[in-house]
Amino acid sequence: MNNWFHSWRAAIRIARRDAWRYKGRSFLVLAMIALPILGVSAADLTLRSSQLSTEESLDRTIGAADARFTDAAVAGVPILQSPDGEMHTPAKDYGDKVWPSGTTEVTKTFPAGSTHLTDSSGNAKLTTVHGLLQTEVRELKAADPIARGIMTLQEGRFPEKADEFAATTHFLETSGLSIGSTLSARGYDRVYRIVGSYELPNDLKADQVNALPGAFLAPYAKVAEKAGMSRAGVDTTYLVKTPGGFTWNSVQQINTKGVAVVSRAVLLAPPADSEVPLYQREGWGNYNSSTGAQAAELAALGTVVGLAMLEICLLAGPAFAVGARRSRRQLGLVGANGGDRRHIRAIVLGGGLVIGAAAAVIGTVLALILTFALQPVLEDAFGQRFGSFDVRPMELLAIALLAVLTGVLAAIVPAVTASRQTVLASLTGRRGVRRGSRVLPLVGLGALLLGAAIALYGSVVSDQFVIVAGGSAIAELGVVAMTPALVGLFGRTGRWLPLSPRLALRDAVRNRGRTAPAVAAVLAAVAGTVAVSTYTASSDAQNRAEYRASLPHGAVSALVTEDGGRDVPAVRDAVQRHLPIDTRADVERVQVGKAGCPPYADSPGCGRYEVLVPKANECPLWSSDNGEDPAAKFSKEQRRKLAEDWRCKPNGDGGIYVDGGLMIGDATVLKVLGIKDAGAEKALAEGKIVAFSKPLVTQGGKIDVKLIADSMKAREAEEAGKPVPGEITSLPAHLVPDGTKSYGVQALLTPAAAKAAGLTTVPLGSLFSTDTMPTSEQRQKLDGEIAKIGSDVELHLEEGFVGKNSIVLLSLAVFAGLVTIGAAGIATGLAQADAEADLKTLSAVGAPPRVRRTLSGFQCGVVAAMGVILGSAAGVLPAMGLRLTEGRARERFYQESLDQGWGAMEAPPYVPIVVPWETLLALLVIVPLGAALLAALVTRSRGALARRAAT
Repeated sequence: MNNWFHSWRAAIRIARRDAWRYKGRSFLVLAMIALPILGVSAADLTLRSSQLSTEESLDRTIGAADARFTDAAVAGVPILQSPDGEMHTPAKDYGDKVWPSGTTEVTKTFPAGSTHLTDSSGNAKLTTVHGLLQTEVRELKAADPIARGIMTLQEGRFPEKADEFAATTHFLETSGLSIGSTLSARGYDRVYRIVGSYELPNDLKADQVNALPGAFLAPYAKVAEKAGMSRAGVDTTYLVKTPGGFTWNSVQQINTKGVAVVSRAVLLAPPADSEVPLYQREGWGNYNSSTGAQAAELAALGTVVGLAMLEICLLAGPAFAVGARRSRRQLGLVGANGGDRRHIRAIVLGGGLVIGAAAAVIGTVLALILTFALQPVLEDAFGQRFGSFDVRPMELLAIALLAVLTGVLAAIVPAVTASRQTVLASLTGRRGVRRGSRVLPLVGLGALLLGAAIALYGSVVSDQFVIVAGGSAIAELGVVAMTPALVGLFGRTGRWLPLSPRLALRDAVRNRGRTAPAVAAVLAAVAGTVAVSTYTASSDAQNRAEYRASLPHGAVSALVTEDGGRDVPAVRDAVQRHLPIDTRADVERVQVGKAGCPPYADSPGCGRYEVLVPKANECPLWSSDNGEDPAAKFSKEQRRKLAEDWRCKPNGDGGIYVDGGLMIGDATVLKVLGIKDAGAEKALAEGKIVAFSKPLVTQGGKIDVKLIADSMKAREAEEAGKPVPGEITSLPAHLVPDGTKSYGVQALLTPAAAKAAGLTTVPLGSLFSTDTMPTSEQRQKLDGEIAKIGSDVELHLEEGFVGKNSIVLLSLAVFAGLVTIGAAGIATGLAQADAEADLKTLSAVGAPPRVRRTLSGFQCGVVAAMGVILGSAAGVLPAMGLRLTEGRARERFYQESLDQGWGAMEAPPYVPIVVPWETLLALLVIVPLGAALLAALVTRSRGALARRAAT
């Protein structure tokens, strides 16, 4: 035991001195190992710091209160809730009956002796330097000790008077306002002064202002209702503090009064699932991550870590091998003085241990420093403050040990190779010739065939992606194992090359110990890049084919559904001033109920309308009188046949939002939409309604429009299964030919005809056609102008399909290029260090200085080219397998949809396989060429001549 300790101690000391002597090579390997450790450690520190403890989370949500009370809006009936208060439902199962709905007097449920704060939130458009900004208004006495922790005061103070606001720092930045500025709400004459700034620790990018309870929301609601402006509702909760807090039993007692509770005591010590009545009800279980999902996540994490370690070992291993060869005289002296093979292996492994430990320490320390220094930047990126700088020593130690393990693994093969050298060969500097292994290529070929067979089975027989991915991974590992033999095959092409590339290729073949790992590293990176690029390009082509344009190319829609179209004129003017408009078509919508009601608003006094489908035109697969599945009465063959019936085709073909499908506009709408139909223009001129959907037209050639005066009563009738009351207006219709693309418009009626039919209309917006496609600068100016208007504008410019994966493909190509150039550069640097004697010999026999530079460039280019060629071939196949598997799965789903009667809603699957030739061209040509030129540029033309060593 003592001898073992001393031998390893000596080996590590020798390895440490050797690493310090050759600083360049040591730094290269150290950087390769330390960088991933730095990234993983920093990610761990960031993740752990961003995760809040239960106590920290409670401080940000309920402050110093013991609980937050919320009205469950079930008219005070008993409820069941989860311990965190996020889920709740009435304790009684109402089934198909009408569920209770109504408010509860929450303040009556507070225990005796408790104190509370009211916390109300609503939205309003507030005035800013630039115009109007949709902002959350929160009424909470933030200066009260109970609210401590919910808001963090940055400057000034919280409101103390009814005409004061505090604002989040993000709101001040966005609005251009500052402390001391005044602001008001749209349509509201009262002015408020900003007295302080604060931030919400959980949402640093929130646009919010704070006021005292009752200072803004209630008076503003009255003004907004009187002016007919749409407004969002107000949510009110209560922060309650009481001696002893709220236990789970007390929370359940409060639940009997229809109030949900978020309790500090319950969240800090949650009850068992068996003690939660809500979890005992079917469909309301506590669904945590399953064991299978957790195992899948661990498997994915293990795969990523394993591939990263493999990549590092492939790149770092040759460096240890070259280092062992350059220290072969020293290792020979160890053998000459009685050291055996295990001592030599210990010295080389000690090098991996020393560099791995140094990389672990440096990577961990840098991760701590960088994460701590960049914490404010990271918090801004995450949009929330960290709870604390959470350092978990055991996790960092495990990551550090991973670096040490990687260094030792990278040194194993060089250690075994160095220990097999005889003492005489080590002392004389002769390498000898060692035949390549014949077993490894055969094993690789077997793995390649096995993996290909598994992937083929997954693509053709099974629908499991994991089978294809697993088979592809096995096949790729087989190619990696065959790399030394494949490098030898590449060497046969050297006879047709000029001097410098021939020397580079022969040097690569002769020294496969350092060439093959570098080629394998490039192969792995390029294969993954090509696989993802092929899959991404194929998905992009599929999305392009499935894309449905909302408007003709270059057309613009600007629609406003709030406040009865109050800002429509301003929006129209802004669009025409900033975009190259050719034709403008003004459109309106049908208004039912009082002024200012948005479409389908369930508010008192607001109604809606429906364009009815005649009973004879209803699809038999979708309509049912008794509530049963209508498709159940048909056979499989009948369902497939009905899927082709015109009644079962979906109404519309996608497009802009049109309330109820009926748009009010004149013939210019047809022009903007690119619809050329003289019959439609004539019908509009005659006051008829133009129909683009055949099922809407009755046998008498009319369209029925049902006006529903009260949306709330209509919803109650629908829930109760009763007929919805309403007035039906029939309009003569003109049906356009089948196949006419209407971009979401199912029916078009002129304003005059709508008025004659007794329909009330309000401005909706405009559709525009453009002379040329608007530029980015024009669009930005328009967006700024609309932001000043402050209305919620649905603005859409039809650009056609815009692929979002181009940046992904470019990033992958750049990543693969960097890995390729890096691996090839490492191999070239090692080759130069390993072949220094050969380069000096070339200089001695009269080779021009440029030979050294060109040889270095071709050495780098050869490694890059071999890795890219093999990686490209290995990467296309798994992507093709995955796409074939996905195509079969989608085809099976489509056939099942036809059998179930839903096939009419689904388009036949289209799953193409597209090879990204641009990415492949960049990898096959540009990357090896760039690597060669870069290596040639950074290589010195002349090297120092050395005195011939004595033999």
